[in-house]
Amino acid sequence: MSASESFEKSKFVLRVDQLQSLIDSLRTRGYRTVGPVIRDCSVIYDEIEHAEQLPLGVADEQEAGFYRVKKRKEAGYFTYVVGAQSWKKYLIPPRYSLWKAAQENGEMKLLADEPTEIPRYAFFGVRPCEIAAIAIQDRVYQDGPYVENLYKERRSAIAVIAVNCAHPGGTCFCVSMNTGPEVNSGFDLALTELQDSARHIFVATTGSPLGVDIVKSLKLDAATPADVADEASVIKRASAKMGRKIDTSHIKELLQRNDEHPRWTDVGNRCMNCSNCTMVCPTCFCMTVEDTTDITGKTAERTRRWDSCFTIEFSHIHGGAVRTSASARYRHWMTHKLASWQDQFGVSGCVGCGRCITWCPVGIDITEEAAAIRASSRGE
Repeated sequence: MSASESFEKSKFVLRVDQLQSLIDSLRTRGYRTVGPVIRDCSVIYDEIEHAEQLPLGVADEQEAGFYRVKKRKEAGYFTYVVGAQSWKKYLIPPRYSLWKAAQENGEMKLLADEPTEIPRYAFFGVRPCEIAAIAIQDRVYQDGPYVENLYKERRSAIAVIAVNCAHPGGTCFCVSMNTGPEVNSGFDLALTELQDSARHIFVATTGSPLGVDIVKSLKLDAATPADVADEASVIKRASAKMGRKIDTSHIKELLQRNDEHPRWTDVGNRCMNCSNCTMVCPTCFCMTVEDTTDITGKTAERTRRWDSCFTIEFSHIHGGAVRTSASARYRHWMTHKLASWQDQFGVSGCVGCGRCITWCPVGIDITEEAAAIRASSRGE
C-alpha cells in the first residue's frame, strides 16, 4: 500500500450492489480479503468472500465493562463500531516460531526454516482509529532503528479499504486523540456509508494508485457535490456523538509529575490484572520469548508470543519483579500509553478506540482516570 497524505484524492459513488464486485476485485488481485463478521455474539475479523458475510443491520452497544450486539432498524453494513479484535494480529501473529531444533547423532541441530509465503491481506472495513493504530505500529516495528522483518514483510503486502465512522460507540474518544471519525491517509480506498429513505450508497475516496485502479475496474461514477456534502454532514454528526472525551493538553507532563498520585492506588484496588486492556489494544506491542522441549528432550523450539505489562512476570529481572503491585502496573501502562510513548516515538500510544474501557471486566476507564488526576492536580 502506498497511500499518503499528499496523494490527490478523488471521490466516487459505490452502490450497495457493487460491494461484492469490490470484494471480487480485491480477490482477483491476489488479496485474501479480511473483514468484519458476526461470531460468538461479537464483531470479529475473519476472511470473507461474499458481501453477505458482512454484519448488515448490526449495532454494538459499548460502555465500561459492557458489550452487546443488537439489530438496527436501518440495514447499514457499517453501523457497528469495533469489536475486541484489532488488525495487529494479521501483522504480528499472537504466537510465532523463531526456530526449532532436533537431536541428531547426540547433538542438537537447528532445523531449516520451512519456506513461508507472506500473506497478501486486504483489510476491509478498517476504521480511522485503527488506521492510526497501524501507523503507530509502523513507527515501532519498521520506521525506527530496529526493524521487525516479519512485520515489515506483512505490512508491505496489505491493502486497506477504510470506512469512515458514522455511529461512534459509548466508549469512543477518537476526536480527542485526533484520529477520527474521518480517515485522511493510510488507505487505498475509503468508504462513507450514506443511507436514507431514497438511497443507500457509499462515497468512495481514492487514497493510492491501487485505489484508483480499483475504481477504474468497477467503472464507478464520480460523486456529486451533494454526495460530498452529505458525506461531510455524516462525519460532522459523528464527531459530535463521541461517547467519551479526554483532555490531552500537557498530558505527558501531567502524568509524569504525578507518579505518586493516590489515584494509582485507587485504580490498583479495582484492577484485576487480567491484561484484557493490552490484549484488545490495537497499539500495544509487548512480547515475550519462550523456550520449550518435548518430554524426551529431543526437540526444542523458541516461540515469541504476545505478552502484557500487567503480568507480574513481565517486569521480572534477577531478584524479582520490578512492578509488584496492580497500581504500579496500571500506572506503568497508562503513563507509557499517554506520556512516555511520546518520548519514544513522538506520538501518543492511544488512538481513542475505547476497547480498553469496553473490555475491562470491572469497567476501568482511562479517560476517567486521566480526568481524576488532572482535577486533583490543579493549583500545583
